[in-house]
Amino acid sequence: MWEPYKKGFIAYLKLEKSLAGHSVEAYSRDLEKLTQFLDYIGKKVQPQDISLQDLQQFVQWIASMGMSDRTQARIISGMRGFYKYCIDESIVKTDPTELLEAPKLKRKLPDTLSYEEIEKIIAEIDLSTPEGTRNKAMLETLYSCGLRVSELVSLRRSHLYTETGFIRVIGKGDKERLVPIGSDAVKYLNIYLNTIRPHVPVQPGYEDYVFLNRRGKGLTRIMVFYIIRDLAHHAGIKKTISPHTFRHSFATHLVEGGADLRAVQEMLGHESITTTEIYTHLDREFLRETLRKYHPGFR
Repeated sequence: MWEPYKKGFIAYLKLEKSLAGHSVEAYSRDLEKLTQFLDYIGKKVQPQDISLQDLQQFVQWIASMGMSDRTQARIISGMRGFYKYCIDESIVKTDPTELLEAPKLKRKLPDTLSYEEIEKIIAEIDLSTPEGTRNKAMLETLYSCGLRVSELVSLRRSHLYTETGFIRVIGKGDKERLVPIGSDAVKYLNIYLNTIRPHVPVQPGYEDYVFLNRRGKGLTRIMVFYIIRDLAHHAGIKKTISPHTFRHSFATHLVEGGADLRAVQEMLGHESITTTEIYTHLDREFLRETLRKYHPGFR
């Protein structure tokens, strides 16, 4: 009964929405769950006969099967996509998903490092090696500027304005921003650029990259991840740490220090202030934890 609609929806996702195969399969599976529910309750209806109440029952059904809030929200998103297709194709006149509520998802707050923990990680770098000098400059820059790892590995020498204390960063969607860089980061960048990098055999196409591997090519994001993970392990830090932890810590420390949220948004290159607002939650959590630790009457 629903087969023609399913086929039409899949064609719509592939041709009009240009979705990748795995996304199309996910939408298809979500729609299949709705038809399974209708079979389960013995309701033989077409898409145009489905009501908001039917969909609310469907949501209760998938919740009773133990599906997480995130999975439920994804399935509801799939239903909305299907009914958008039905509206576009004049299969239905009204959209029953319009008032359908998805579970409120809790944002997982990322692990952050204290300034002391960042110092401990950086202190583990072996400065007697060329790679160590590079890694010192790299991690100082990562924390000083709150960069994404992709922005760090693609940083160009021609984008360093260290005399004025800024670097130019190419972020998501090729959007450029100017970010202040601290004096410590500038100091170790200059040491690396003046004493180590001139001796690296630079491969064609990588002449303007700041950070190079020993073969003269750009570093990969995974390489930076391994460098940080190993340093954190040697520093005895048990948290889940990645290059992004340095970015989260940069933003959290700014907000904890009273920085204006718009300024933090600008430095991080967030398109929306909503993304930056997660750090106000982290800040509140920090305050709560401080009270829990040090206030005798707080439980």
